[in-house]
Amino acid sequence: MLIVGIPQTLSFYSYYPLWKTFLEGLEAEVVLSRPTNREILEWGIRDTVTDACIPIKILHGHVIDLKDRADYLLIPRMVSVDGRATFCPKFLGLPDMVRFSGAKLPPVIDSRVQATRYSHGLFSFFADIARTLGAKRNFRWVASGFRACRQQRIYQQLLLAGLLPREAMRHLETDPGADVAGVAVPSGSNPGEKLKVALLGYPYVLYDPFLSSNLYQKLKDMGVDPVTPELVPPRQIRRMSTFLPQNFFWHYSNRVGWSSLYYLEKPGRVDGVIHVTAFACGPDAMVGKFVELESKKKRVPFLTLTVDEHTGEGGMQTRLEAFVDMLRAKKEREGKGAG
Repeated sequence: MLIVGIPQTLSFYSYYPLWKTFLEGLEAEVVLSRPTNREILEWGIRDTVTDACIPIKILHGHVIDLKDRADYLLIPRMVSVDGRATFCPKFLGLPDMVRFSGAKLPPVIDSRVQATRYSHGLFSFFADIARTLGAKRNFRWVASGFRACRQQRIYQQLLLAGLLPREAMRHLETDPGADVAGVAVPSGSNPGEKLKVALLGYPYVLYDPFLSSNLYQKLKDMGVDPVTPELVPPRQIRRMSTFLPQNFFWHYSNRVGWSSLYYLEKPGRVDGVIHVTAFACGPDAMVGKFVELESKKKRVPFLTLTVDEHTGEGGMQTRLEAFVDMLRAKKEREGKGAG
């Protein structure tokens, strides 16, 4: 049985159930790299160019973690999933960056995901993976593709219902045939949670506890209800995409921008906005400023938190606590004014 390694970073957080289901349908075994840690980060820093953003450095570390445990590495060439926006240029060239990094690696599966106006581009993506792994052209891999798409839809519904990516993945592992109905998900706000904060950023930053210094859980521990782009209903995302004369060029950047418009649309929907960005991320130079200006326009407090390989958890905690204290003070003043 062939073993295919998948790094636990970047588009893993968006599309892992799709990939895993399809590969297992081809009778391949899927192995994951370890969750991001200091050792993986150090490997990535050593193995990539110095001007790469930290998510790209971490990807290289995850590849090194997998290289002796897999026959192939799956690093899709993510071009477009909606036929309009593309992914960051580093995503487009990621398989080549990894392949020529200098490390002795197993073959890289760099099948292209490129949607058009008429299709999601998944049929050619699945066909290329099957061809690379030597699967015979028959209905087995076609059926695997349909199962993979179904699992991906359930995964996205679980995210929308309030599960974090790893929680949703665990649910699919334990009950792969289930749907969202009857799944126990967080209720939204605990009794002590009086603040709601839009926590915006790319999924591979927000949901990587090491990279983000576990910001999501820190906010929960402070009695704050964080809401993320994954909680915005698709119909609302589509609606927000019509508000701007020109959307961004990049897929994840658009999701952050549209989510910010949704959370800021109605007064009181959120008490504050936190934008988490990776240092040296080119697209975020525009997205972050856009979210900041929209927040100021709506008079909603805004905080930018930048992460890189030198980010200290203590400094992050201090800034977060100061921001939450300011939100509480503001809410208390507004409550007294209303009274």
